[in-house]
Amino acid sequence: MRNFVGLFAALILWLTAPFADAQNYPLKPIRLVVPYAAGGATDIVARAIAQQISGPLGQQVIVDNKPGGATQIGTDLVAKSAPDGYTLLMVPATSATNPHLYTKLPYDIDRDFAPVILATIVPAFLIVNASLPVHNVKELVAYCKANPGKVSFASAGNGSVLHLGGEWFKMINGLDVVHIPYKGSAPAVMDLLGGQVQFSFENLPPAQPFIKSGRLRMLAQATLQRVPGIPDVPTLQELGYPGFDASAFFGVIAPAGTPPAIVQRLNSEINKALANPELRERLLAEGAIPVGGTPEQLTAHIHTESVKWAKIIKDSGAKAD
Repeated sequence: MRNFVGLFAALILWLTAPFADAQNYPLKPIRLVVPYAAGGATDIVARAIAQQISGPLGQQVIVDNKPGGATQIGTDLVAKSAPDGYTLLMVPATSATNPHLYTKLPYDIDRDFAPVILATIVPAFLIVNASLPVHNVKELVAYCKANPGKVSFASAGNGSVLHLGGEWFKMINGLDVVHIPYKGSAPAVMDLLGGQVQFSFENLPPAQPFIKSGRLRMLAQATLQRVPGIPDVPTLQELGYPGFDASAFFGVIAPAGTPPAIVQRLNSEINKALANPELRERLLAEGAIPVGGTPEQLTAHIHTESVKWAKIIKDSGAKAD
């Protein structure tokens, strides 16, 4: 009988341990994996949110950059991590594009992850090196057609919406231009500055200082509506490219099996952070629009973007270079 009681007590303890851990969560620092190099939009947004939620959570949230493999390296790392809330992923829009570019991924975005929150929408902009003799989209198209195969465009990496925005633009205009992928926006912008590539669809954070200094030139906004704070630059839709929107999105996800109480705690704290005027102002200044909401809204957004980009990938013939 004593053995039975002991075994029964051990079973109860084993079954209730996850709930006890969830109630006390977090007990140690949390790692937020960014699947891109430091300095890009994903990294900047992740660090802003991590800093804001560390205090309320009572533990430091540490950003860990794991670039490479078109975000597959960092994403797979989190997919295979313990579902205890201590390893999270700042998931980018490649979650909606990679399944249509690669025949086999080491993870499944629906099966292997628990959604936490849609953090931000990050608009994209068509940007050129200021030394290029073009001052608007029409002139850029003409320049590319006059130099077939000699013009290249940069992106933050294969499968990123910035890559696919370039492929979309290329398809619509019938251009012969070369895609050059990088391990994040920061190195892509550096080569755009150096003239190794001539144009790029890029998020604002890594490019903004160089646009202000005049070394890069913004030709258009790759969004459906002009971004607040940039009223004088037209959208591609206004310029005759209906429906052209290469905006990225960043969310937070955890490994599948993470206790719902932990997911809810993270969702609640990030929602509060995104509602904080100071963080909102900081994100908007970096070109990121705070969103927030429920885990289900993140899932719905990924699926909507997946449908959109699947068609563009098919129609353009875009490949993972």
